[in-house]
Amino acid sequence: MKIEKPNRIIRFQKTLLLTGLFLALQFSSQISRAEEAIVAVAANFAEPLQKLKLEFENTSPHRISISIGSSGKLYAQIINGAPFDIFLSADQALPILLEKAQKTVAASRFTYATGRLALWGRAQSGDVKKRLYSKDLSTLAIANPKLAPYGRAAREVLVSLGIWDSLKGKIVEGENIGQTFSFVATGNAQLGLVALSYVLSPRNKDAGNRWDVPVDLYQPIRQDGVLIAGADRNPAAVAFFDFLKGQKARAMISSFGYGLE
Repeated sequence: MKIEKPNRIIRFQKTLLLTGLFLALQFSSQISRAEEAIVAVAANFAEPLQKLKLEFENTSPHRISISIGSSGKLYAQIINGAPFDIFLSADQALPILLEKAQKTVAASRFTYATGRLALWGRAQSGDVKKRLYSKDLSTLAIANPKLAPYGRAAREVLVSLGIWDSLKGKIVEGENIGQTFSFVATGNAQLGLVALSYVLSPRNKDAGNRWDVPVDLYQPIRQDGVLIAGADRNPAAVAFFDFLKGQKARAMISSFGYGLE
C-alpha cells in the first residue's frame, strides 16, 4: 500500500532544500568576490603592515600579499611593470614620480604615515643626546642621505644642531634605515639616528636609551601610499586602501611610533 507524506512535511522539505540552495549560492558568491592584492612596502613599514594585514583579513573576504624592499627598488620594479596593486613608500617623492609617469590611479595618493627619528643607544644610561657632543663618541650610524629619506632627515638634524661637520669622521652609513638600526643593535655603532618605529618594535629586545628628535629639526618624513594603475579594478586593493585610511588602522600605525596627518 502506498503511503503519502503529509503536505506539511513536503513543504518543510522544500523549504530546507531552498534554504540550502540559497546558502550555497551565498557562499559561492562570497568566494567569487574574494580577491587578493599585492602590496609593495618600504622596509621600515613592513612590521606594521603585517599587523594591518591580519586585522584587515579578519574582517574582509579579501587577502593581502606583501612584497618588501627599499622604496627605490620597488619604484624601479613598478616602472618596469611589476604586478603590484599598492605602493607604500618611505617617502613622498617616488609616488609623485609614479603619478607623473601615469603609473597610478588618479588622485589616489595620500600620506599614510609620517616617519619620526630617534637618537638611540643600546643599553645606554644617562642623557643620550649629550653623548652626541662627547669626545668619547666614536661611531654614529645614520642611513645614507643620498638614498634614504631617514638619512636625509638625520643629516638635517645634525646640521640643525650645528654638529654635522664635527661628526663627519664618526659617521657610518647604512644602505637603509633597517641596516642603520642593525649597526646599533649589534654594537657596531655606539649611537644611531634611526626610525622611532624600530626602537618601539616588539622585536627590539633592548630598550636602551633614546631621545625622540623634535620634528622641527628636520623636514617631515611623509610616507605616501598610492594605487598602481589598474588596481581600482581590484576589489581587494580598493578595500585595503580604504582600510588604511580608517580610524582603526590609523591607531595601529600610531602605536608603532609614526605620526599621522
